[in-house]
Amino acid sequence: MTNTPKPKLRKPLPSQPSSSDDSAVNTQKPYKFVSFPQERPRLQHPAGHDKFDKNSLHGTLFLSLKVQTSLHVSTGVVVPGNDIATRVSLIKTMVQGIDKHLVIQGSSLKGCIRSVYEAITNSTLAVVTSKFRDKIPNERLPCRNKEQLCPASQVFGALDWQGLIEFNDVKCENIGFNTGFMPSLYRPRPEPGSAYFDARGKVAGRKFYYHTIRAIEKGQNQGIAVQQAAREYTFTTQLQFKNIKSEELGTLFVVLGQDSNYPIALKVGGGKPIGMGTMTVEVSQARILQNFEDLRSHYSTYTPNNDHLLTGEALETFIATQIKTAHSRLIQLPQLQQLAEVLRYPTDREPPPEDMY
Repeated sequence: MTNTPKPKLRKPLPSQPSSSDDSAVNTQKPYKFVSFPQERPRLQHPAGHDKFDKNSLHGTLFLSLKVQTSLHVSTGVVVPGNDIATRVSLIKTMVQGIDKHLVIQGSSLKGCIRSVYEAITNSTLAVVTSKFRDKIPNERLPCRNKEQLCPASQVFGALDWQGLIEFNDVKCENIGFNTGFMPSLYRPRPEPGSAYFDARGKVAGRKFYYHTIRAIEKGQNQGIAVQQAAREYTFTTQLQFKNIKSEELGTLFVVLGQDSNYPIALKVGGGKPIGMGTMTVEVSQARILQNFEDLRSHYSTYTPNNDHLLTGEALETFIATQIKTAHSRLIQLPQLQQLAEVLRYPTDREPPPEDMY
């Protein structure tokens, strides 16, 4: 197995609008920006890891994620086709487990979920590049003081702060994979005057790609063969959490598409501009430990029990309660409404036309 450079990016075609026209044609773009809240983020001291907080929630969420458009999470590795039983000479691989099931790295899922969580709460950005640091509003720069963190950093982590949720790798229940095609994609073009910036010259917000009814399977332009999970493939994983507030867990449920008023899906992996990576989430079970008696009974035995396992109607009621608390205490409604326009699923939106990605 050898590392190989990414395919060269295509130059814009003559018919492609220049960066100066980007804002005028943004309706044709496969993405949209979610604005920042007007108020500055409220920075607070995070919960500690040294003990369980009796006023917080602890436990595990059991998730099932279904692929709705072809999914490819790149490892940056290219292998000969005969190494993985395919006639394709070179194929960029997703991570595979020992049993040959496709696997999505937990860090990829975490980044996807965190970006949405940031957008619908009054949070800072997690990462910025030095090139555009002066274009970021000061209050949106990443948290650097672990004693004073924004809502998203308290839950997902920041510099010197581990966070409260543990993400495991996401394992595919289906055996095998499909071979797809990733066309060469345009690089982001955040030049002055483009849709990336507002009238003050500051970044317009957080960028999210629309869901589409399908992904573009093969274009006429250059690209590379990729190993991918096909539509209807199912992945499963668990999220462990501790010292989470009710509103924080409720916001996580909204991000996972559990709010019937805002039925959104996740965008995972590569190929987002061409419609790839749409995944819907089902919370199949939840183990919730709410007090010291729950914690004592759960951790005082080597044999797992189902005393605190929520399923069915009890789980639905619990999720609805946490979501209601999140809307009243943490979620920024204008930003959630903007995001829902982009990530709402199901959708009837067609993938972008040729040469628009």
